[in-house]
This record gives sequence, structure tokens and C-alpha cells, in this order.
Amino acid sequence: MNKTLLCALALTLCSYSAFSQFNENPIINLENFDKQPLHWGYFLGVNQYDFKFDYNRYDSQQDLRDVQVNKTIGFNVGLIGDLRINDYMNLRLEPGLYYTQRDLYFPGFYNTDGTFNEADGLREVKSTYIHVPLLLKVGTKRMGNIKPYIVGGFSSSMNLGSNESSREDNREGKFRMKKQAYYYEIGFGVDFYLYYFKFSPSIRGVFALSDELKPDDNPASPWTGNINNMYSRAIFINLTFE
Repeated sequence: MNKTLLCALALTLCSYSAFSQFNENPIINLENFDKQPLHWGYFLGVNQYDFKFDYNRYDSQQDLRDVQVNKTIGFNVGLIGDLRINDYMNLRLEPGLYYTQRDLYFPGFYNTDGTFNEADGLREVKSTYIHVPLLLKVGTKRMGNIKPYIVGGFSSSMNLGSNESSREDNREGKFRMKKQAYYYEIGFGVDFYLYYFKFSPSIRGVFALSDELKPDDNPASPWTGNINNMYSRAIFINLTFE
């Protein structure tokens, strides 16, 4: 009975706390937080990277089936620098480290029994990006302890696993990417003003502006010969603490 009473009391206190934060007349937390000219924070999150391919379609005899991409869930961690412009706009720098893996299945590689030849047709592309976006964050008027916003901007990344300088290519089992890439980003989120800090979940789409493929040395390569350009695109889900 005592345990039941304690649980009921704890649930009542939690419910009252949540109600006091988000009802029509909440207790305002961090009332002057957004008036700071400059503040810092950090973020944790997950990502899912994909590839978009542009193909050369000039050879009707060539196998033109698309490269298939198996996407996985990666991990993000980074820092935040926020510069206040006015009550509704902030300029943000969010450098971070992004881990991801994409598996590429190239068409046309089969064994004599008709099964897929993974040794030649599968390439595991593991990437570690140092990703640096410069973003404009535009928020609504603060409503109690919440403030929705949209965010967008441009970014650059360095791919530490690119193999761009390697003399080996797909014939030796080495898939190569360019080290530097450029993107545009757009997303949205919500600021929650808690008692000690501001917590913000957000989701963002990221789209490459530059070609990232380092083609094989042989122009007629069965792996990259039919690919004109290759662009990364990704979804980031971040949890920020400021």
C-alpha cells in the first residue's frame, strides 16, 4: 500500500510539474536566456545518409540498372555557438563529428549459379565526416516555455574515410570519394525552456551541392563508368542542450 501511495504521489507531482510548464500561465523558465548576445551548447543525435546518382545514359548496350544503396543509422555529436541577431533570428555554427555507413550494390556482378557476387559487387562505404554548418535559425514568438523554429543554411564537410588519394580503386576493392563536399540544409525544431537549460529536438534535411565521386582510373569501369555524378543526402535528428 505504501508503494502504491508513493507512486501515486510521484505521478501527481510529475503531472503538476508538466502542467505548470505548458498550461496557459506557466512558470517561465530561463526568462532572459534569449537576450544573451552569445551562448554555447552541444548536441547528440542520429543520422541516415543516402546517395543520389546521376548516370551517363549514352550507351544503350550498357547495363543501366541503378546502384542500390543500403542505408544505416549513424551517430552525431558536436558543439553549438549561437549569435543573437534579434528576438526572432540567430546565427549558429554547429561543428560536429558524424559517423555513417552506406552499402553499395553494383549491378551486373553475379556468380555462375546466378547469386550475387558480393566480393566484386558490394562496397561498404564507411564515412566519418567533420561537418561544419553555418545556419540561420528563425523562431516564432516564445509561447510560455516553448518556441518553434525553422533553420537553414550551408555547410561543408571533410570525409576522413574518402580514400581520394589512394592509387587503388574498385578493381582492388577500394571505393573512393572526394574528401571535401558542400551542402545546403533545411529543417525545423522546437525549443523547450527547462529549469536549468534549453532543450531542443530538431530534424534537418541535408543535400550535397558538389559531386563526391572519385571515379575509377579506367573510364569504362563496371563500377563507376556509368556514373556521372554522386551526391550525398541525409537526415539529421539532433537533440541540443544549451
